[in-house]
Amino acid sequence: MIQNNYQGALQQPLNSGFNASSTTTDVIKGISLEGKNVIVTGGNAGIGLETTKTLANAGATIIVAARDIEKAKNNLKGIKNVEIEAMDIIDPDSITAFADKFISSGRALHLLINNAGIMWVPLRRDSLGIESQLATNYLGQFHLTLKLFPALKKANGARVINVSSLGHHMSPFNFEDPNFLHREYETLQAYGQSKTACNLFSLELDNRIKTYHIRAYSLHPGSIGGTELGREASVELFQKMGFLDAEGNMLPEVAARLKSIPQGAATTIWCATSPLLDHIGGVYCEDADIAPLASEESIGIYGVQPYSLDETNAKKLWDLSEQMTGVSLASVN
Repeated sequence: MIQNNYQGALQQPLNSGFNASSTTTDVIKGISLEGKNVIVTGGNAGIGLETTKTLANAGATIIVAARDIEKAKNNLKGIKNVEIEAMDIIDPDSITAFADKFISSGRALHLLINNAGIMWVPLRRDSLGIESQLATNYLGQFHLTLKLFPALKKANGARVINVSSLGHHMSPFNFEDPNFLHREYETLQAYGQSKTACNLFSLELDNRIKTYHIRAYSLHPGSIGGTELGREASVELFQKMGFLDAEGNMLPEVAARLKSIPQGAATTIWCATSPLLDHIGGVYCEDADIAPLASEESIGIYGVQPYSLDETNAKKLWDLSEQMTGVSLASVN
């Protein structure tokens, strides 16, 4: 039996019965999460909000980690079983404070959903000088996950869900210059490498912690209408990506592929709850199933790039991430 997904060894669809049009309601049907504790980063907007609603309605207690508490309170009003805690995923001190507070509560953590992220922003750096898309989309989830490891172990059956993107097709991880210190900043490359990092992290994390009954997954939610994710991107960038015409109008074929928010959050819910994944981890998923490996024909359309499931890259990134964050499994175990 194959024990890990290095080089995409487990990267084959399971014929889950779901597809690109499946919604969170479809995926959660018949599943109870009574007694389960869930953390959702960015769980107060976009697909994060839909994820929170769906899991709360299934009986789980949801702790939403949010940067803007007042906005979170307003967006989450009326949803049962929800707690709101302050955390800014780009701020290492904020991550540590949030995680320490949860650990001190003594509660087990059954699901950690690393949903928060940014996309296609201008060059910015965090307090450590790390490029902001790498810091937010990847290093923040690495830091938080490792800090919460004791609570995940306590669950005796937990999952870590890292929201990645088809955008990982835009770039492998650049180990020579991950922070754009010696090359011109290109926001699409920065976004792409941050999402490749998510996939490599999920792969290596699963292999390191599965003996504690914790499994890890990464996923592409799909191209989704109605979220705030691309709010800083210029019209020119969307045109470069082939989403808009010369007048700035969305191309009909692009509009036809857009998912609704309930469809976009469906793969997160599937990774978090599907019994088909009880004995499989480290895989990249899309359309509520395990995705196939990308081919020349599918680049930029679907599937997972082999470079983001490479064992050497995954181990190298893990070591680099420990150096960049100062956090390791040994330090929290």
